[in-house]
Amino acid sequence: MGYSVGQVAGFAGVTVRTLHHYDAIGLLSPGGRSTAGHRRYDDADLDRLQQILFYRELGFPLEEVAVLLDDPHADPQEHLRRQHALLTERIGELTRMAAAVEHAMEAKKMGINLTPEEKFEVFGDKDPERYAEETARRWGGSHSHEQAQARAAGYGKEEWQRMKDEVDAWGAAYAALMAEGADPASEEAMDLAEAHRRHLTTWFFECHPRTHLELAEMYVADENFHAFYEAIHPGLPEHLREAVRANAARRTA
Repeated sequence: MGYSVGQVAGFAGVTVRTLHHYDAIGLLSPGGRSTAGHRRYDDADLDRLQQILFYRELGFPLEEVAVLLDDPHADPQEHLRRQHALLTERIGELTRMAAAVEHAMEAKKMGINLTPEEKFEVFGDKDPERYAEETARRWGGSHSHEQAQARAAGYGKEEWQRMKDEVDAWGAAYAALMAEGADPASEEAMDLAEAHRRHLTTWFFECHPRTHLELAEMYVADENFHAFYEAIHPGLPEHLREAVRANAARRTA
């Protein structure tokens, strides 16, 4: 009889909505149907879903996952070898980040002041200083920019780590939302846009909806900001801009 969509969602830790979306775009269509017409997944479908989730965890967009899995010349073992190599690389990156955090913890315990390079080591190539030039060019001298600079100057590595954790969690939620095909004007997208605005208010400056709109435009126009959000999920800068616009309209309605 196979497995129902609810059972498969439970096995895989995904939502039923995600499975419906995968079916709608032809990425994972169940092998059968019940007499009532409901989706039924067989073992081959579960194997394919496992491969999809491996690639999604590694940051591959859905379109590229489909191309990889539907390649008639692809060897299933090759998928596993590729994923193993990519996961090994990620483990190395996480190990380096964990070592940086441990270094910071030891330094804090011993009262050692970290150098500027050490303070931002945990961010790797996502060092916030990469975006300082464009931010200063647009808002340098403004109250918001001065407020952000003053707050950032007082943060230690623990604060930066908490901030990064928040950004990572937000990014994962937004990427999942886009993977499900959510509209930028949906309640879920607007709620994540609002969470983004509140994050800025909490950590840097009072981010009013109008300021948030200006920032969203910068995320699309500026090369560094665009690359940062694009790395979370392809098309995210533009999607976020529209979600910010919809959220601003909702808040002023």
